[in-house]
Amino acid sequence: MPSPTPRTAHYQQSLPGLHGQVLDQLGADICSGRMPAGTVITLEEIERKYEVSRSVGRETIRVLEAMRLVISRRRVGVVVLGSEEWNLLDPRVIRWRMESPDRAEQIDALTELRIAIEPEAARLAATRATAQEAAELVGIAGRMWAASEEGDREAFLELDVQFHSLVLACSGNPMFRQLESLVSEILHGWLAHGLGPQHPHPTALSLHGAVATAIQTRNADEAFTVMRDLLVRSALESSDG
Repeated sequence: MPSPTPRTAHYQQSLPGLHGQVLDQLGADICSGRMPAGTVITLEEIERKYEVSRSVGRETIRVLEAMRLVISRRRVGVVVLGSEEWNLLDPRVIRWRMESPDRAEQIDALTELRIAIEPEAARLAATRATAQEAAELVGIAGRMWAASEEGDREAFLELDVQFHSLVLACSGNPMFRQLESLVSEILHGWLAHGLGPQHPHPTALSLHGAVATAIQTRNADEAFTVMRDLLVRSALESSDG
């Protein structure tokens, strides 16, 4: 069985070992359209194609069913569902769709989702974040500047993920907080697929700092506006990249 690519190994948020590899390959095949809606899969085919045991095949199907990518039908087999049925907010589904021919459409949809939610999360964070959390945001924004000046894209990415995840957490809204893994997958996907500029633009860095400052100074309206400006700019950089 083929070894996972470095990208797959980095992002693997599914099952360990063979389970994870089979899941990653089947999920990518479904989300890319290589296995279109209506395709029937059997456990025997999975065992033979991926050289895995029946228990591995069953566990893989169980996870795909939980994502609503497939459904098991008696006397038929495992049937691939249409994209309208998929759990599009599952981080793994996001990752697989980022690898598909529909990547541009996926990025647009995810950007619209972030613009709808993250500015409001920033506004709420300005009223609900603790002083320690607000100070941590300011610190992360400063470290992002340092990582950018050093040309360390990996470090910058991890700090960017931390920043946006903390804003969601500081909103105090548990629904928003559950989107942390989604945002992480989006940002990692941008790096993996070479989207956006090679080096963060100074304006984008300044906007991160401005969001943090607005939250720290309890300026809710400013936090909302600046976060929205930041996300709109990121969307433009992504399309240009």
